[in-house]
Amino acid sequence: MWLRILLPFYIKRGAGSVIYSSVRMDIVPFRKFSIGRFSVIESFSVINNMVGDVQIGDYSRVGIGNTIIGPVTIGSNVMLAQNVVVSGMDHKYDDIDTPVSLQGISSSSVTICDGSWIGANVVITKGLKIGKHSVVAAGSVVTRDVEDYCVVAGVPTKIIKRYNIEKHCWYSQSE
Repeated sequence: MWLRILLPFYIKRGAGSVIYSSVRMDIVPFRKFSIGRFSVIESFSVINNMVGDVQIGDYSRVGIGNTIIGPVTIGSNVMLAQNVVVSGMDHKYDDIDTPVSLQGISSSSVTICDGSWIGANVVITKGLKIGKHSVVAAGSVVTRDVEDYCVVAGVPTKIIKRYNIEKHCWYSQSE
């Protein structure tokens, strides 16, 4: 109950931001949570900053049913479609004599840069950077960094298109 009373004091919300009432906010006061101006977190999403900060820039949209587990930084003008999982944490499993549930966690920040689009049902694992104005195709699993101005797809992801800054056009890797 005390969390509900104190929550408005340690959530930083930009003007015009919207967090739908069905969003599960697993937010603790000793970590940062911020959502920028005119950004939206849609219904049935989960936001969790218990392991690390969660920061969302301006004009970004977190789609229906997303799960965001910090540490995660989402830039401005980013779109996350439905059922995306972005997790800056993972469970340790090194000791085969100890149950995984007792081995603790490891964390490493995820960064999604400005202007990117993450398709539906994508999973983004810890310690990664999605580059500026990049696209991750629906259903992909991102296990390594994505360069700026790229389209990636697959499990695990591979680059399928890049943007040619000189010619001002996208080209596929097969060209």
